[in-house]
Amino acid sequence: MATTDKYNLKNPAVKRILMEVKEMQSNPSDDFMSLPLEENIFEWQFAIRGPQDTEFEGGIYHGRIQLPSEYPFKPPSFMLLTPNGRFETQTKICLSISNHHPEHWQPSWSVRTALVALIAFMPTAPNGALGSLDYKKEERRELAIKSREASPKFGTPDRQKVIDEIHEYMLSKAPPVPENLKQASEENPGEKEAEAEGSENAGRSANSVDPANAGGERAVEEPQAAVDNANAVDQREAVPRQVRAGIPNQQLQHRPAPRNQRPSDDRFLTWAAVGLAVAIVFLVLKKLVKSSGYDAIFLSES
Repeated sequence: MATTDKYNLKNPAVKRILMEVKEMQSNPSDDFMSLPLEENIFEWQFAIRGPQDTEFEGGIYHGRIQLPSEYPFKPPSFMLLTPNGRFETQTKICLSISNHHPEHWQPSWSVRTALVALIAFMPTAPNGALGSLDYKKEERRELAIKSREASPKFGTPDRQKVIDEIHEYMLSKAPPVPENLKQASEENPGEKEAEAEGSENAGRSANSVDPANAGGERAVEEPQAAVDNANAVDQREAVPRQVRAGIPNQQLQHRPAPRNQRPSDDRFLTWAAVGLAVAIVFLVLKKLVKSSGYDAIFLSES
C-alpha cells in the first residue's frame, strides 16, 4: 500500500490498522469483506452477508467504518449504505461495538470482530436504538434480494471503486437466493393479481362446462354459494315427489321420524287390545260365576 508512506508507521493506530489489513487479506471470509481506502486507511468500506435462517438471508449489505486516531483504544463508528430494513442508511448506528458506547469497547477487538458482531445484530430487535429500523419481515426479504442487484453509490470515484470490488467478491462467494426468499418476494403485490387472474380463469372454465356441472366449478371459488345451490337442487328434486304424494313439504322432510316411532306405537296398541280383551273375558267369567252361584243358593233353599 503505497499511501502508507505518509503515515507514521510507529504510530500505534497505524501499526494496528496495517496489521488488521494484512490479516483480513490473508484470512478472508465468505460472510464479510472490508478494505481501507487507498487515500485514508482510517476509513474502511465493508460488506456483510445477511445471516442464514433470517429475513436477511441472501442479502449483501455495504457500509462504512471510520476508525478514530486513538484506535484501538477507542471504538469505530459504523454506517450502513444498503437499504436493509434494520438500520438507517448513511447514519451512524448505535451498537455496543460502536462509538456510541465507548464503555463497552475492548482494545482487543478488531474490525473483523466488529463485522461478526454486526451480522449478529441484524436480526435482533431494534428497541428504539439510534439509527435502527423495524421493518416487516416481508419488506426486509425484498430488500435482501434487491441488495444483490448492484452495489450502492456513495462518495468519490475511489470510494466507489472499492465498494464495487467488495460487491463483486461477495457475489462470487454468496450462494443463490434461497427459494423461500424468492417466493416471499413474489407473493406480495403480484400475489393479489395472480389470485384475481386465477379466479377469472376459473370463472371462464366454469362457464364453458356443462350447466349441470357449473355448481361443482363454483364450489372452489364460492363455497357458500355452492352450498346454497346444492340445497336448491335438492329442493327441486323433492318437489315432484311431494306433489305426487299430496303431502306438504314439512311433513315429507319429517317423515323419517314418525316412521321410526311407528313400531313402538303398534306394540302399544296391540298390548292395549290384548289388555282390553283380557278384561272383557275376566268380566264375563266373573258374571258367569256369580250367576251360577246364585242358582246354587236358590236350589238349596228350595
